[in-house]
Amino acid sequence: MSVTICCAQIKSTWEDPAETLGRAGFCIEEASEKGASLVCFSEQFATGWGPLAKDNIEDLSGKIVSTLSSLARKNSIAVLGSFRERSSPLPKNTAFVIGKNGSVVVTYSKIHLFSPACEDEGFSAGDRLSVFDIDGVKFGVAICYDLRFPEIFYYYRRIGVDCVLVPAAWPCWRVEQWELLIRARALDNQYYVAGINSVGTTPVEYYCGGSLVAGPLGDVIARGDEDEGLTFAEIDPVRVKTSANELPILSHRREDLYMRLLSDL
Repeated sequence: MSVTICCAQIKSTWEDPAETLGRAGFCIEEASEKGASLVCFSEQFATGWGPLAKDNIEDLSGKIVSTLSSLARKNSIAVLGSFRERSSPLPKNTAFVIGKNGSVVVTYSKIHLFSPACEDEGFSAGDRLSVFDIDGVKFGVAICYDLRFPEIFYYYRRIGVDCVLVPAAWPCWRVEQWELLIRARALDNQYYVAGINSVGTTPVEYYCGGSLVAGPLGDVIARGDEDEGLTFAEIDPVRVKTSANELPILSHRREDLYMRLLSDL
C-alpha cells in the first residue's frame, strides 16, 4: 500500500510560534482533505531556524508540540514538526512525528550540527536514528545538514526504510546543492527522500523553498516552488523493492574490504 505525504512550505513568523502555528493549522486541514496521511513542516518552522536561539525552547509538553498534536487528532492525519527541545546542557534541534491520534510517535535530534553558523555552540547533537511506520510504509528522519553525510542514509537503507524525511532550513544560495543531495541520497539507497524546506526571510537567512521528493532512481517525484504552498507525493514501497531487486546494490557492498582498505592507509 502506498502512502501520500504532503510537504508544507509556510513562512515562519520569527520567534512567534503562535502566529506560525495558526497558519500551519490551515495546511494540516487542507492536507487531510486532499488525502495525505502525513504532513511535514520544515526545520524549526514555528519559530524560524536559529542556530544560537535562546527563546522558545520547550519540551514535548510545550505549546508547539501540543498544538500540533491537537491539530493532528482533529484532522486525523500524522504530522512531522520540528522545534528547539529543552535539554542539558544545551537544547537539541529535534524533529518529532505525531500520529493521527495526537500522540508523539518518535523524535529525532539533528546528528550533524552546522558549525559554519555556530549551531554546535547553541545546540547539542543527537546520537540515534528514528524510524516509524504509516500503513506499512517505513519512514526515517534526518534534518537539513544531515543530507551531506551519506552514512546515516545508508544505515536507514540497511533497516528497510522506504522514505527518509528531511525537514530543513536550506538557504537560496545553496539550493542547487539541496536538489543534488536529495536526489543522490535517494539514488544511492534506492528509496524515497523527501526534503521539506523553509521559505521566506528571517534574521538568519533567506529561503526559497523548493521542497523536493526524489524516488528510488533519483528521479523527481514532486517539487515545490519558491512560495508558500503544499506539495504532495506518493510513497510506494513496492517501487522501493522493485528497484532493489533489479539492481541489488546493497548485496554488492563489500564492508569487510572497505574496512581493510581504510586500515591500510
